[in-house]
Amino acid sequence: MVLGSDHDDAPLETDAVPGSTRPVSYHLAETRDGLYTPYALRTPDDVGVFPFVFLAYGNGGGGMPWLRDRVRTHGYIMERLLDAGYACAWGRYRSEVELGFHHGGPLVVDRRQGMDLMNRSPLEYEDELAIIQHVSWHPQIDADRIGHVGVSHAGEMLFKLASQYDGVIQAGVACEPANHEFLDLTPDSTAFVNPDTQLRNIEEMQMRDPAVVRTRINEPLALERIEPITVPMLVMGRDDDHLQGIFRLSFDLLEESGKDATWVSWDHPLHGYIFPVLGEDGTVEVDDVQDQAIDGVVAFLDRHLRREAA
Repeated sequence: MVLGSDHDDAPLETDAVPGSTRPVSYHLAETRDGLYTPYALRTPDDVGVFPFVFLAYGNGGGGMPWLRDRVRTHGYIMERLLDAGYACAWGRYRSEVELGFHHGGPLVVDRRQGMDLMNRSPLEYEDELAIIQHVSWHPQIDADRIGHVGVSHAGEMLFKLASQYDGVIQAGVACEPANHEFLDLTPDSTAFVNPDTQLRNIEEMQMRDPAVVRTRINEPLALERIEPITVPMLVMGRDDDHLQGIFRLSFDLLEESGKDATWVSWDHPLHGYIFPVLGEDGTVEVDDVQDQAIDGVVAFLDRHLRREAA
């Protein structure tokens, strides 16, 4: 382990990655409200300037232990991106706030007594923004070629980020995006309120048919949120997923709004199939479907990020 210095782009620590010649460096990015959120950065080589891909999965929390474990157990996608010439990082962010995006609106910052005053706390996708801005200062990262690959809730976070912070990323992949909040979806009868917390439990919603999902969303509001999006987006479904209708409708609304959007769906049992997992025997559990799906992700990123640096 090598400890870093106080410079903004210096790592907190640098570790070897088992089975790889390319190490990982851990960094802390300052969030908009002055706290810190961690990310684990890897580059294809020690020399050069590279396009960058941010990797995110699900809800937040877990901090550095989660991040270290993620590098260990979900390193396959990183190796694929590194082999393709991309720097990449797993990021960790704060937990989702129930309907925080829906009710909170855009973040507004003023000043009071010489310090920031906000209309709301930053949300988890704004921690992603902090990481992306921080990593763009790194001398080996081309700040004009940044992509985002998010699965499940992190796919929805990509939609939120692209809607409210135009120009931050140049390509986005939303795999199985759980866009119920972004679309202002009215849950079906399988949803209920947890009596202990008074928060909704929507884990078992059955939203397979995009036509049915369309009848349950606030379409004018969804279109209003999609309108500012300029980033090219690959939306990835999963054929037998109970939320497939949400995934597909998210793409349909992008396409109907004239956005640069691509749809693909794969038949696979793993939620988050583009992030293969290290098995108990120490080998990566990956099959041909996952490799083909990752090939498609890399090809999409290549179309939008693999140009010569300006």
